[in-house]
Amino acid sequence: MAEGLKLVEKLQKIQFELKAPKNQRNNFGKYNYRSCEDILESVKPLLGKYGCFIKIYDEIEQVGDRYYVKATAVLGDVNNTDGIKVQAYAREEESKKGMDSSQVTGLSSSYARKYALNGLFAIDDTKDSDFTSKASTENKGRKKIDRSLQIKKEIADILKIKDVKYEAITATIKEKFNKNKYDDLTSQEQEKLLEEVGRW
Repeated sequence: MAEGLKLVEKLQKIQFELKAPKNQRNNFGKYNYRSCEDILESVKPLLGKYGCFIKIYDEIEQVGDRYYVKATAVLGDVNNTDGIKVQAYAREEESKKGMDSSQVTGLSSSYARKYALNGLFAIDDTKDSDFTSKASTENKGRKKIDRSLQIKKEIADILKIKDVKYEAITATIKEKFNKNKYDDLTSQEQEKLLEEVGRW
């Protein structure tokens, strides 16, 4: 079936046939998402079917005083040296509570690689929490909401990196603030919760 097809035609078929469901669940943030690994596992059968392969690599670029991880995803044909590549950037945070510098870089790399694969295979992630958080910053009238989402996402990142169950957050909220869930906290309490989690 793949014989005689140009690489761009193979890519078109892979994009059409690829199903990459959001199999991951962030219980604290209450949203489903797909990871870079999920996309790669879903696309592997199609790569074999159409005689293609994927290479992904990172580079660090400095822009002003900030550092960006540039991820490149390349779709290649096993029969020749052709390649179609897509690049994506993720800016490293200056710091993230509870994470050392290598963890911050690793998190940025994971985001950048995922977005590069999204672009290569035409996957729409505009409803994912990280996109929602960024989009909300464009609305100046929602700064308070945006900060609350940002704190929630930072806490979720820390839980993932440190392999802590989200039930620990519920217990901390009840113990420290005598409230039932994150959304019940005031802005100041949310900030204090982030500081508390960062010390774990």
